[in-house]
Amino acid sequence: MKNGVIALGIDTSNYTTSAAVVVDGEVVSNRKLPLPVKKGERGLRQSDAVFAHTKNLPEIMELIRADLGGSIPDAIGYSGSPRTGKSSYMPCFLSGCAAASAASAVSGARLFCFSHQEGHIAAALYSAKKTELLDGTSPFAAFHVSGGTTDILLVTPSCAGMRIARVGGTTDLNAGQLIDRIGVLMGESFPCGAALEALSDGVPETRGIRVSVKGLDCSLSGAENRASELWAKTADRAVTSAFTLDYVAKTLDKLTDALRASYPGIPVIYAGGVMSCGRMRGVLGKRDGVYFSEPAFSADNAAGCALLTYRAFLKEAKTV
Repeated sequence: MKNGVIALGIDTSNYTTSAAVVVDGEVVSNRKLPLPVKKGERGLRQSDAVFAHTKNLPEIMELIRADLGGSIPDAIGYSGSPRTGKSSYMPCFLSGCAAASAASAVSGARLFCFSHQEGHIAAALYSAKKTELLDGTSPFAAFHVSGGTTDILLVTPSCAGMRIARVGGTTDLNAGQLIDRIGVLMGESFPCGAALEALSDGVPETRGIRVSVKGLDCSLSGAENRASELWAKTADRAVTSAFTLDYVAKTLDKLTDALRASYPGIPVIYAGGVMSCGRMRGVLGKRDGVYFSEPAFSADNAAGCALLTYRAFLKEAKTV
């Protein structure tokens, strides 16, 4: 591995065990292992997720050790919670905390903690080549769309990284939950986003969709009922998949219009696993000033955590 400041990031979400290495601001390793979910189930209990991470972490860390080639990280960061704020908590993130804390104690590397949401935003900005948004003082907007969140966020860069305020999003079902529930209903394995995108390939855009959006808030529970009825009536996997993805895309599109009405001209980054979907990006990417990441940096991964760790280490070094 080349010389430079090395930052290691660890993320243990309810879907994926991941670790990434950043050297001088560039992601040089981004390792991921999915958590196993039994056929027909729509996710994992937290106790099962913690157990799965406990099994995955040694394998992930062996891969990272090989990628480091004998180098020792200067700093290690981890995702300690789903979102920023003292009330945000999920047991699965304790696995990453334990691994990062142990590695820091043995190596002497500086230890940093971020939220899973911050990591998603940073990874998306890196992939979209828009990390300069973190260097300024002006706020930008981020959609964090996944199985666990459908949030519209106002993000303000700060000396600590970023200040995040939720300004809108779902009032009930998350976008990823909708996609996974319909996918499992049709017999697909969880998580179902990639399967629905493949099934919908070549299907024309669904017409006549009326989404449930009021201001910066949306509801997706009605979409589950409509997609379930469509599947029961037609047994058409392709059409049902297209409807489900198009409903989410049109919902996000209308929310983006409402966001721009409230914050004219604000840059918008779309982050989270759901935004890996090319069909959705085709709908949302028609306006100026909106940015997307590559799928590898959209779905759960530790790259954003590693990037934030690198940036925090440099800022701390400058103040010493």
